[in-house]
Amino acid sequence: MPRSRETRVAADNRGRHAEDRAAAALEAEGWQVLARRVRTGLGEIDLIAERASLLAFCEVKARPTLAEAAFALGHAQRRRLVAGAEAWLAQNPTHGAAGVRFDVLLVDGNGEVRRIADAFRPDE
Repeated sequence: MPRSRETRVAADNRGRHAEDRAAAALEAEGWQVLARRVRTGLGEIDLIAERASLLAFCEVKARPTLAEAAFALGHAQRRRLVAGAEAWLAQNPTHGAAGVRFDVLLVDGNGEVRRIADAFRPDE
């Protein structure tokens, strides 16, 4: 069933708020957020951050609880994130000299953020 415009707008607003919280948490840990909501022809990346030449492609998942958020990233979404990361790296080859990883940032209904560093590998 298609979602109404109001439902889509509300979901987008919740997503943007969660991404704001996640970006602030990364910056508080010394990461520089290089890009947000990156769209490539192969996939979308919520946040791209770098610290000490380590590049993190980050997926942000917001749900009422951190546990619900932790189970919200499916296999197809991981594949799209990896494909998007490959496309971004092809256009930005000077980043990630110390390595590349995929993090998931969980945001609950109260705005609490937890990061799962190196949450998955591209071949999973």
